[in-house]
Amino acid sequence: FGIVMATGSIDRALRRVISNDSADARLLLAGLFFLFSLGGAVFGMGEEVIPFVLMLVPVMARLGYDRITVVLVTLAATQVGFATSWMNPFSIAIAQGIADLPLLSGMPLRIFMWSVFTLFGMVFTVRYAGRTRVMPDAAGAADVRESPRLTAGDWLVLGALAATVAWIIWGVVSAGYYLPEIATQFVVLGIACAVIGRFFGLNGMTGNTAASAFREGAQALVPAALIIGAARGIVYLMGGDDPNTPSLLNTFLYFGSESLGGLPSWFAAWLMLMGQGVFNFFVTSGSGQAALTMPIMAPLSDLIGVSRQVAVLAFQLGDGLTNLLVPTSAVLMGALGAARVEWLDWVRAVAWFFVGLATMASLFVIAASLTGFS
Repeated sequence: FGIVMATGSIDRALRRVISNDSADARLLLAGLFFLFSLGGAVFGMGEEVIPFVLMLVPVMARLGYDRITVVLVTLAATQVGFATSWMNPFSIAIAQGIADLPLLSGMPLRIFMWSVFTLFGMVFTVRYAGRTRVMPDAAGAADVRESPRLTAGDWLVLGALAATVAWIIWGVVSAGYYLPEIATQFVVLGIACAVIGRFFGLNGMTGNTAASAFREGAQALVPAALIIGAARGIVYLMGGDDPNTPSLLNTFLYFGSESLGGLPSWFAAWLMLMGQGVFNFFVTSGSGQAALTMPIMAPLSDLIGVSRQVAVLAFQLGDGLTNLLVPTSAVLMGALGAARVEWLDWVRAVAWFFVGLATMASLFVIAASLTGFS
């Protein structure tokens, strides 16, 4: 993805969307929310959203929309996608690995969940923007219609990205792909985009700049890779995960199961969701929270009659959605700072939006528990 972003094709495609939908601004807002939500779901888009906030503030102002609308279609959309993802390498993949679940398992339910949450976010954003919109300046609106031209190279990069996502979904669902195969798919995407970028001169790409982009993309994944190892280290520090050996981990599990064991499984699953949401105030990193909580939550779920897949579902929803509100989230505060929106103004604007998301998250976790999602 470092190479994909370095081609500039995604940036030009977004600017193209902005210009092409100027005839109906509602389609523009819905389209942007969908695209940024997809970015959050597919590759865990987070800090990368801040430059787009800076870019969209003047564009939306020319169309008559306020700065909160900009944060909704960018930051809020990515966090909705992040929380409901079926393949996010920074949360769902790490959590499933720690819980000893097949990588990217449970994909159909999560894709459906992402669709529902994304549609809800699109509707809320369009309605909010419609209530707060002022009459746009005619000259400014004309500037928005200035459209960057997508070259054949840009279309090939976007096509390669879409084909890779479809290939991964098919491979995991139908062909039993696991880490080596999925890694190969991403390597092929990077090589293909590097060749396309070099051949078509996208953003002046050369072999050296493609290699630098790959290094920067890999650098972004190093913390997640280290956390996977650290998660196992935490288990060892707590005495190991052998249920027949006395350990600190087994002590936690015993008292946790004693306190939750008498509860219905669906209610215990909902409490897991709430607990993850509270914990996210202190550890806003998805990979960090997975490393700290899943070594305990996964075996605890076995003891209280909740499937590990439901425990992962509670983790990803509790972790991702609260990033829309907690002031300890660097991504949220960075996006608000870029848009020059006060945190309290943001909270007041999205309070009911968050209530709706939290309600749907609760319903999905409870339904997954009752239906034996595994």
